[in-house]
Amino acid sequence: MAVNPLEAMSHSILRFIFWSAVISLPYVAAGAAHDQQVFHTPAPQPHGILRRFTPKNSNHLAEVLRLAQTHDLDIWQIATEGTPHVDIYSPPSALSLPSALLSIPHSASNISVAIPHPGPREVKPADWNLSSLENSTFHSTFHRQSETDEFIQELARLHPESVTIEQLGHTAEGREMLGMKISKSASASGMTSAAPKLGFVVLGPQHAREWVATSTALYLAHALLANASEHNSLAPLLEVYDFHIIPSPNPDGYEYSWDIDRFWYKNRQIVGPGAKCVGIDMNRNWGFHWKPHAKHPLLWDSPSDLDLDDLNEDDDADLKKKKKKKKKQKAEPADPCSHWYPGHRAFEAHEVNNLANYLTKIHGVGRGAKGGVAAWVDLRSYGQMLATPYSYKCDRLPKDAEDQMEALLGAAQAGRSVHGTQFNTGSLCELLYRAPGNILDYVYSTASIKYAYAAFLRDTGTYGFAIPPEWIRPVGEETGVIVDYLARFIAKQRGIPV
Repeated sequence: MAVNPLEAMSHSILRFIFWSAVISLPYVAAGAAHDQQVFHTPAPQPHGILRRFTPKNSNHLAEVLRLAQTHDLDIWQIATEGTPHVDIYSPPSALSLPSALLSIPHSASNISVAIPHPGPREVKPADWNLSSLENSTFHSTFHRQSETDEFIQELARLHPESVTIEQLGHTAEGREMLGMKISKSASASGMTSAAPKLGFVVLGPQHAREWVATSTALYLAHALLANASEHNSLAPLLEVYDFHIIPSPNPDGYEYSWDIDRFWYKNRQIVGPGAKCVGIDMNRNWGFHWKPHAKHPLLWDSPSDLDLDDLNEDDDADLKKKKKKKKKQKAEPADPCSHWYPGHRAFEAHEVNNLANYLTKIHGVGRGAKGGVAAWVDLRSYGQMLATPYSYKCDRLPKDAEDQMEALLGAAQAGRSVHGTQFNTGSLCELLYRAPGNILDYVYSTASIKYAYAAFLRDTGTYGFAIPPEWIRPVGEETGVIVDYLARFIAKQRGIPV
């Protein structure tokens, strides 16, 4: 599919004008419904309410965002493509929402916050029946961090010739970050030393509450090791690829989302002496166009937050003058209590630093890149979107945009063929909002991995982050087909049969 740069630029200009009108608001530090504090332990809540606001115009949308920030509401999703909407979650313990907000058109649904099995369980891997993908009971429920690690260990025990456990480092709370390298020897796959395997990285969620992304990473690992005769097996891909799968890159936050706060977002790193809040948004902490602000992501589209190199030659001269004047002013300090707190420097989060070092080990970055990794898929939820770079800027296309989108459109169609799930496609910035310091931009621009994608899994807002466990296997199946399509497309582009 050919990408028309002029069309994309026109769309970005319209977006800029629209959002400039929307966010001409006084800034109020954005937070969550639970202020993400170190010593605050909210009581478990059985359910909450997810409201989708569908503003009729930019004034309504501006009012939703202003009220959400003023009252520290937990914004789950903002969609800027198609019919704009804002999803806001309220736990039962929250005070009544302001009447001005409730007067704006919206729908509401109850969200269960029930933990599948609140306490530690006696794990018996033999009961999971991992020798079979189709008959395994493992993918019928979500699993705590300890069980996720046990799953990795069990796959390595069952498939010692194919699974290597990768130790990436330790988290802020001292947990070990584990990944898997799943491969088939070159001799067994018929490849020669002159034709090394391609690398394919699948990363689980950096945000703790996105449980279905972790369960999907585990399903994909299992599918790669399943007998090729089994339905949904991905084993044939190992003829060409070495897969690197990191199911839970935020173990501290993930475990906290089980024990304390189901919808915790960040990692669990203490950000400074005397800080009342804890945690860094890992997906704002990568060292590519990182910004030291913790404003709500949509505020990055504000004229006052634009970089000089974001301005085009035909941009308003007064806007450029205002920006130059703004650069001389002291930047507003980041709010550590914000969901989107990016840290006070890039790679401050232990987990982000570990992931970056691991990427350097298997692929290299910059001039030292070995080029071993051909594809990267960052699993996320929710929204049913398949996204390309960039995240930090909406009016700049990657030089590989045409090839990236051609592969992505085919992958979306393939994913839909499994269970009818519709996936929107586009650049991450266009589908969501402008957000610097994103892993996708780092992987593409710094590590030079051409086929770098973010995959936002089910759903579109009925359950949000509280996907029911009966959806684990269907989501895994359709994501497996998406990965299979991308892998075959890339191999074909390189003239490698799969």
